[in-house]
Amino acid sequence: QVHIVESGGGLVQPGGSLRLSCAASASIFNIYPMGWYRQTPEKQRELVASITSSGDTNYADFVKGRFTISRDNAKNTVYLQMNSLKPEDTAVYYCNALLGIVSYWGQGIPVTVSS
Repeated sequence: QVHIVESGGGLVQPGGSLRLSCAASASIFNIYPMGWYRQTPEKQRELVASITSSGDTNYADFVKGRFTISRDNAKNTVYLQMNSLKPEDTAVYYCNALLGIVSYWGQGIPVTVSS
């Protein structure tokens, strides 16, 4: 059975930082590219950042220079370090494993950036 579990969200002031974690089953973590997406009631789910099993990364333009995606293969965990947070970063963040047409999603974790 595949598990994807996010943690680390919450409330932070503008300019602050948060680190999201995504723990995944070893059966997919070692093979699937992993990604972070976000969604708000006003917008469709959008890609924030992704990382391949070999460590190649990709970022959406709106987070370049502020967010960093990384992975710890020993812990089957992907991280999203979010710095210089803005109110427009407020969303539910989802962890995803995608390989071809097979996709697995976590339950989502809310991030609120507000003073």
